[in-house]
Order: sequence, then structure tokens, then C-alpha cells
Amino acid sequence: MAILTEQPLPPVRHTRTPPHILTLVALVSVSTLAMNVFLPSLPAMAEYFQADYNVVARAVVLFLGVNAILQVFIGPISDRYGRRPVILVGIALFMLATLGCIFAPNVETFLAFRMAQACVVVAMVLARAIVRDLYAQDRAASMLGYVTMGMAVVPMISPAIGGWLDAHYGWHSNFWLMLAVGAALWLVTWFDLGETAPMSGGSFRSQVRQYPELVTSRRFWGYCLAAAFASGAFFAYLGGAPYVGSVVYGMPPETLGLFFGAPAVGYMIGNGISGRFSQSAGVDRMILIGAIGQASGLGMLLVLTLLGFISHWVFFGFITFVGLGNGLVIPNATAGMLSVRPHLAGTASGLGGAIMIGGGAVLAEVAGHILPLGGGALPLIALMALSGWAAIASIVVTIRRNRQIAS
Repeated sequence: MAILTEQPLPPVRHTRTPPHILTLVALVSVSTLAMNVFLPSLPAMAEYFQADYNVVARAVVLFLGVNAILQVFIGPISDRYGRRPVILVGIALFMLATLGCIFAPNVETFLAFRMAQACVVVAMVLARAIVRDLYAQDRAASMLGYVTMGMAVVPMISPAIGGWLDAHYGWHSNFWLMLAVGAALWLVTWFDLGETAPMSGGSFRSQVRQYPELVTSRRFWGYCLAAAFASGAFFAYLGGAPYVGSVVYGMPPETLGLFFGAPAVGYMIGNGISGRFSQSAGVDRMILIGAIGQASGLGMLLVLTLLGFISHWVFFGFITFVGLGNGLVIPNATAGMLSVRPHLAGTASGLGGAIMIGGGAVLAEVAGHILPLGGGALPLIALMALSGWAAIASIVVTIRRNRQIAS
């Protein structure tokens, strides 16, 4: 049975000093950069490869899918061998895959290397685990709020940068940027990141055997699903917004790149609130507030769209509520899921991330299929709203479970 009292953290093995917080921010940010910097270039890439837009757009879904699968294994591996070596290897492989994307002769080869780029997820997963290695639950939620601030700033500026690079230097320039960022991050990690993983014995197989300890916990599932459904609205946006912006609203790549970062504005605000108040308010209350805020904003957007208030200003303006909800939900839900079994923080981060990203990949694929059927932006808005409401249901059930255990 899961307990609410926090267990003492095992002894930590340090080969260097703990990383600077900016290093953790950079580790979290690079995965987001790789996910969305090239999105304004999708139409140009379809023309370059002489492929259908929907085929090239699978660069998003395939990246998320492999991303989710890798997270199942990253956690146990890092619990066994340490955070630092896994991050260094993952970033190196990401750089090689990025070169493959740049020199791909056809769309099939490009998509294959694009899937390989997903190994950069080690940086995001293990940066979260490092925070939990160093801090207790509510303090970890506050620190995650600051660390994941990079996930707000990068989505806000990277599509704009990607659209500008595409307009002036072609779509390949976005991947050259990824390569340069990967190389810089590898060097920063090498010189600054100390090992923080608790000592762990046994084989990789023994680490994987500990999964039932997590998957049989209703609290773990509650936090995972709250994060998955809240972030699912954002991933549906990733899968559908390029189509909505370019086809429904007729926006050029540069303009779409500027508007595409709208969720990041809300995300940055939500992260700031989490960093300031999570430790005093507690993770459950912060998740509930974030989920309600997100669902309310999407509900208003849905009503306005049905009433005929249709423009890119209305759509992208209310999309900021998606980011606001994620900024409150994700760091707190992550701290919650990592604290169910603190000695399995890496495993929990990987498995929880796999559930979140895997669900996001499904919603991104659904968005890509339903939008060409007609209805403008309405199908995407309805899909995001449903995901937001499911996040509320998930955290309500989890709060009830926590109260049962505490009584």
C-alpha cells in the first residue's frame, strides 16, 4: 500500500558537485527544441521530399512514439548505471541522428533518422529525476517549476526562430541548429553534471522487475494520467496547429512561427506560479487548479468558435490556457509520481514520461487525421477540451485516494 509519509532518500553517490540549475534547464529544454523548432518548415519539407504533407507531418508523431518507448528503459538504466553516463550517450546519439536528418536523400530516410533523434529524451527524463534525487516532494515540485521553465521559453521562441531560418536558409538550417545545440549541451553536461543517482545494485532485469511496485499504485497512475491528459491537449495542438495555421488561417511560416509559441506564454506563467507556491500549497491542490484553468480556457474557446468568433487571434490567444494548465500540472504531477516510490525516481520518471508522451503521440496522430475532414479548427479544439476535462477527473480521483490513505 502506498503511504503519504515521505521515505528518507538513500545515500547519494557524487562524482562531481551537483549541477547548476541552468544545466538542468538546458537539459529539459533541448528535447522541446528538437520537438518543435522545425514545425513551421513542414510545408517546405513536404515540397523538398515531394511527399504528401501528412507523411512529413509524421515526423512529430513518430518522434513522440519512440520518445515514449525509450522512456520505459531510460529510468531503470539510469537507476542502475547513473544519470550522467546515460545523458551523455543519449545526447551523442541525438547528434548523429540529426546529421542523418540533414543529409537524408528521401522522406523515408528522414523519418527513420527523425525517430532516432528521440533519444534526446534522456536529457528531459533524467533532469527531472536529478531534481527528485536532490529534493523532497513539495520542494522538488517547486524546483521542477523553475527547471521546466525552459520548456516554456523554448517553445515560445524556437518556432519563430525555425520559421525565420526556413525563410532565409531553408529547412535544413533548423537541423543544423539542433546539432549545434546538442554539441553545446554535451559539453556543459560533461563539465558540470555530477552524479546524483542513489546507489543501486542488481542487474537491469532486476530494475525492470520493480515496475509492478509502481504500476500497482493507484496514486502513481493518478498523477501520470493527470499529467498525460493535461499535456495531451498540448500534443494534440502540436499535431494540428501547423495545419490550422497554414490551411485554415492561411498564415505564412514566419507568422505561424510567431503565433505557434502561444502556449509557452501560459506555460511560463504556470511554471512561475508552481515554483513560487507548490511547496506551500502542496502538489495536489496545484494540479487541480491547473487542470481546471486549462479546461476552462479551452471550454471558452470551444464556445466562441461555435458562436462564429473565428480568427487566428482568438485561437492562439486562448491556447495560452493550455500552456498555463501544463505549467501548473506537469511539475506538480511529476513530483507526485516520483514521490510514490522515491527509491525508484528514475524508473518512475521514465515510465511516467512514457505514459505522458505515448498518450500525446496518440492525440497528435488523431488531430492530424480529423482536421482534413473539415470543420476548420473546431475538431482540434474539441479534442483538446476533452483531454483537459479528463485531467480534472484524474486528479480528483487521486486526491480522494490520498485522503483515504491518510485517514
